[in-house]
Amino acid sequence: MAASIKEVKVSCIIVNYNCFELLDICLDTLKKFHTELNFEIIVVDNASTIGDPKLITDRYENVILIKNESNKGFAYANNQAINIASGDYTLILNNDIEFRSNVLIPLIELLEKCGGKCFVAPKLLNSNGSRQESIVEFPSLWNGITENLFLYKLFPKMKLFNKYYQNYIDDTKPFETDVLKGALILCKTDDLNELNGFDSRFFFYSEETDLCFRFKKNGGKIWFYPHESVIHHGGAATKSIPWFNYKNQSIGKIKYYQKHFKGLSFSAAIIVHYIGLFLRGIIFSFTGILSLNKNILMKGYYFFKQMFFYPKNEFKKI
Repeated sequence: MAASIKEVKVSCIIVNYNCFELLDICLDTLKKFHTELNFEIIVVDNASTIGDPKLITDRYENVILIKNESNKGFAYANNQAINIASGDYTLILNNDIEFRSNVLIPLIELLEKCGGKCFVAPKLLNSNGSRQESIVEFPSLWNGITENLFLYKLFPKMKLFNKYYQNYIDDTKPFETDVLKGALILCKTDDLNELNGFDSRFFFYSEETDLCFRFKKNGGKIWFYPHESVIHHGGAATKSIPWFNYKNQSIGKIKYYQKHFKGLSFSAAIIVHYIGLFLRGIIFSFTGILSLNKNILMKGYYFFKQMFFYPKNEFKKI
């Protein structure tokens, strides 16, 4: 693989919304640290309202820009790019990723070593260099209970109570997991096409969970490579619109339950989810009042407000 690495063509897909400075950093560091790779970069701008993405993309070679007139969601925008991707590999990349080293070559080598039918991703770091939660187990009723009753906070390193436990495994070697955060995922383009890309019924959040679930169900493997890392600044597009962020996190989870859970498990998962929203609403509201902190108080309000939203089930079989 190493001898022919210059011939490898990677289709890099980036969905952008109102994050031009970070998009510039992402493109710059991607190119800077991966000069030996042959890139095709597809930027899909989801109807940004504060600027022109062309001013950024024109600075770089081999960039295809798709400008949407309306925002149809993260999954839909990724699929627009997947449908025209021509590389041997596809890199799903958030616009708020910052590379600090050559990460993709080791990931490509790992992907080839595991037989090709794999999703692979490095460790994600916060802006301050601390470790970011980026790998989880698939949603289950038990994981919903442990998350919504805060058991994962009380026992952060215990597998039984914590679907995030793999984030705390010693970084000694790559290992298989269930879900990779969609900030950076590398795979064979053919494998992604076999899945028909993302399910565009997920507007924003949980689309990568659904993608990983379908991939593993189809015989694929999900690999986490902790020896390499990137900075994921996180939430850049939604910091100025927090209610949009909170609402779609909740809707994304419910949609996942609608698609993959059945019968009593589905009903119980929904009940547990809303109990979690209620508890968080109480906790953040009281904490905000006691600390006279408006931002914390608003979090409480947002959690209560989420309880009045339930998405139409688009996954019901007619």
